[in-house]
Amino acid sequence: MIHIPDALAGAIRDHAQREYPHECCGALLGRVEPAAAGAGEVRVVVALRAAENRREAEAAPRRFLITPDDYRAIEREARERALAVLGFYHSHPDHPARPSDYDREHALPWYSYVIISVREGRAGDTPADLTSWILGDERHAFTFEPIATGRPGRDPAARVENA
Repeated sequence: MIHIPDALAGAIRDHAQREYPHECCGALLGRVEPAAAGAGEVRVVVALRAAENRREAEAAPRRFLITPDDYRAIEREARERALAVLGFYHSHPDHPARPSDYDREHALPWYSYVIISVREGRAGDTPADLTSWILGDERHAFTFEPIATGRPGRDPAARVENA
């Protein structure tokens, strides 16, 4: 499970709407913590790092690219803040919030991949419009990851930052 505070889920929606009709992208920074009652782990997102979609303009409506230099900067920031890069978010303009074959081919196991659906410039606000996925170790398929929202639990300073 991944916990994304309401403010950060809203920030992902806002970012997606600003970038429409292109895909937006960014990183999820936070911690992996034990789940209640010892039921596994929960990824707790405490900050977002919006990234510039470096994909060429003609491909940006259907693809996103975070360059190695941008990724290194995201990792450096996470390390400096004693956080982990938990995964990434991106939008699907005028498409459902489900990973595509292209997403699968370019993803890595373990990370959470949050997808927001944006239709005609408006980001959806239902659970089906904001989803999270984890690629299996064999890299053949994504597994749905439940998203918990609400107020931040142990880190009330959850915030959004731009690259």
